[in-house]
Amino acid sequence: MKPLVVVTGKNGQLGWELEQIHADHSSEFDFLFIGRQEMDLSNSVSVEAFFTKYQPQYFINCAAYTAVDKAEADKETAFYVNAVNVGLLASLCLVHQCRFISFSTDYVFDGNTQTPYLPDDATNPLNQYGLSKREGEKLALQNNPLSVIIRTSWVYSSHGNNFVKTMLRLMNERPEIKVVADQIGGPTYARDLAVAVIKIIAEMHSGNPHAGIYHYCNSGIISWHQFAVAIQQLSGLNCKVLPITTNEYPTPAKRSHYSGLDTSKIVADFNVIIKPWQESLQECLKLLL
Repeated sequence: MKPLVVVTGKNGQLGWELEQIHADHSSEFDFLFIGRQEMDLSNSVSVEAFFTKYQPQYFINCAAYTAVDKAEADKETAFYVNAVNVGLLASLCLVHQCRFISFSTDYVFDGNTQTPYLPDDATNPLNQYGLSKREGEKLALQNNPLSVIIRTSWVYSSHGNNFVKTMLRLMNERPEIKVVADQIGGPTYARDLAVAVIKIIAEMHSGNPHAGIYHYCNSGIISWHQFAVAIQQLSGLNCKVLPITTNEYPTPAKRSHYSGLDTSKIVADFNVIIKPWQESLQECLKLLL
């Protein structure tokens, strides 16, 4: 029998992208994609029963609370989904000898630097979402030292709600838009991340023992404004993209001014490929335009 790979959060950006590409790897693995209807992550008994029934060898947790601003007022839910659930899944994976992969965020950092963050750099979240994800990292590795936690940033896809799709909609509706220019980071095309995750599982299956915290995003550090300008230029839409400061666009959750991620560790340990953000953005826009 082929090893079973379970993917939670099948309706999110990353889970959806994994489902789109999984057929390319059906000769190596069996895949099971699940959402809230298939497994209630808030019910530990049902989660344990799921593991006993299916006995997966790899568990990719794409389920997450991702509403950054909403988490400021709904921190209990954010912590339950992003921390408690992650810790439970990690511990069950250890018991059932199943490798666990989950995802975190650049929001665990405070942005008080000007060089890309390394995975072992000190964290200092500025908002409740970042705090919940950092706690999830801690619980996963505390409960299961073989966990792989992948921090990523500015995730977008042709599926779901994200910055790229929002920009395209606004650029079609308005003659000009204003975008924050003093927040710096790295975009991540969810399709590229999905390919990297499959590569990591293949590496694990061949005996690669690496575990811990990793960073993944496309190469290139830019501002949200630069990202929006690129979307406008590549889409050919007739809309002016004006730069503004963070202070001119207040949000409930505080954002850091710099969140570049150093991806050299994930490349070295798992041989994944990091594509330039411009190339990946073009690929995504071909699907959207």
